[in-house]
Parts: sequence; C-alpha cells; structure tokens
Amino acid sequence: MESQNWAFPDELQPRPDEFAFDLDRALDALVLVRSEVPEQAFTAEILGTERLGNGVVIREDGLVLTIGYLITEASSIWLTTQSGAAVAATPLAYDQTTGFGLVQPLGRLEATVLERGSSHDVSVGDEVLLAGHGGRAHALKAKLHAKREFAGYWEYLLDEALFTAPAHPQWGGSALISREGLLLGIGSLLVQEKISEEAEQGNMIVPIDLLEPILDDLLSTGRSRRPPRPWLGIYTTEVSGHVVVAGVADGGPAERAGLHTGDVLLEVDGGRIGGMADLFRRIWRTGVAGVEVPLTIAREGRGMRIAVRSVDRADLLWKPHLH
Repeated sequence: MESQNWAFPDELQPRPDEFAFDLDRALDALVLVRSEVPEQAFTAEILGTERLGNGVVIREDGLVLTIGYLITEASSIWLTTQSGAAVAATPLAYDQTTGFGLVQPLGRLEATVLERGSSHDVSVGDEVLLAGHGGRAHALKAKLHAKREFAGYWEYLLDEALFTAPAHPQWGGSALISREGLLLGIGSLLVQEKISEEAEQGNMIVPIDLLEPILDDLLSTGRSRRPPRPWLGIYTTEVSGHVVVAGVADGGPAERAGLHTGDVLLEVDGGRIGGMADLFRRIWRTGVAGVEVPLTIAREGRGMRIAVRSVDRADLLWKPHLH
C-alpha cells in the first residue's frame, strides 16, 4: 500500500484565509478507501487485488462517493477518517457509464458532509481544489484547464469531463472542490495535458452532475436503470488517424470472436469509424448488451468482417456469495 506520509509544498496547499468557507471542515469529508479484491475477480489482473484511494462523504448517514475502480468486485472495504478511525464498509453500487462508486460504512463515520455543487458553475481558468484524505497536506491548489469529451481505451466515454492541473499524485476518488466549498467532481485519472506550449501532468475528473440522475437507482438497485450497453472487451488506441485494437479482455466477447491486437477497426455496422469516441457511440447504438455487433477490420492489409456477440460487463464481475 502507498504511504500517506507526504505533503504538498506549502505554496501548493490551500490556506483557510483564502476561502470564504470552512476549509478544514470541508476537507474532513474526505476518507481513505482501502479495498481487497479476490484473485479470481475479473478486474484483479488489471486493477490489482489491493486498492487504495479516496472517497467523499456526501450524506449524513455516511454514504461515500468514490471512483468505481477502487471498489469494483471488492470483498472487503475499510474507510479511514481524518482522525485516523477505521470503519468497515460495503460497496453499494458501481456505475460503468459514469465510473462512480458508492460505499456505505457499517458503523458510525465521524466525518463531515461535503455539499454537492455543479460543474456548470465553474469555468475554464477558475481556481479549484483537488483534495484527498489527509487534510491540507493532501489538498492541492489547481486550475480548471479544460472541459471536453474524454474517451477511455476500455470502452468508456464522457461527453464532458473536467481537466485540472497541476496533477494530484493520489487522484483516485479525490474531491474537486470549488472556491465556494462545493463538490464539483471525483478524480479518475492522471493525464498528459498541453498547457501553453508544454505538456504537463494533470487529472481527469468525473463531473458531479452525472450523479444526480442515477443516485436513487444506485441506492435502490446497485446500478442505473439504463439498459446495459453492449460491451466487447476491447482495449483501443488511436494511431495515425486510425483506431487500433491494443488488446482484448481474456475470455471476453472480442477474444472469442477472433479479434487480435493490431487489428485496425474500420466500420461498425457499415458506418465508418471516426475516432475512439465515435467507435464507442456506434457500438452502443447497435442495441443493448447481448446484441451482435458487426465490425469491419483491416488485418495485415486485408479487409475482414467479424461479428462480436456483446455482453453486459456487469455479468462478468465477481459478486460476494451470500449464505
């Protein structure tokens, strides 16, 4: 597990006198999230069996919002407050579309609640905070660098993600906080951002606005009521204007259908692919999970057609056995 014994330089840490809200109280809503995942779990090989990140308390009953990859297929979760108290917790929900995860503590969580705002109320260039568990030492003064579409190689797409810089080194599940002390989003990734003329590391943030329409569903059923999207189990990248298969999930639909690393993806259901985001949208437009997705590919200079029978990715995830 990664050590928490570090701190940002003083000039990068926020000071209470810089804000109109109670900074320390807001940061007390951050908890450390530790999870253990069985070795046989579907995501164990890629994401590991021990995961460490952050979460934000968003309700008086201790409900914690985090990034879903920290808790996916978890058999054990512990939450640690700013005071150092550790409380066992259970995963309530994981939404593949947004990437959000919800965790419910099994005991009293001595933490404050961070009120939710809206990413629509923050503009590119605005000063923000990106905070993890650990108080001011782990809170970073940053700027909102961009709002734009984000396509992740693992069949993930946000119409508008938030991008901040400089980068927080423990971004997973961190809280993006406005200058008014409101939660704007949840940290997801470390990314390379072009700022001015130079590349700089920054973070991709999932906007909090995506939570409200699905929160009641997640709390009542553990998942959104949206029909599950077709999932192929492909990892993709863009090379010289083409979308290329960078890998396939072991035992997934793409592997079973015969897709190979290096295949160039040309069409979905007869429609020409115009980038990774377009690829995913075209796949999802073919129907719900279970639909057969017709692909046209190029392999070693030869055109081929391959039909991939999609699945609901949630069906592949490990679930605890109830006795």
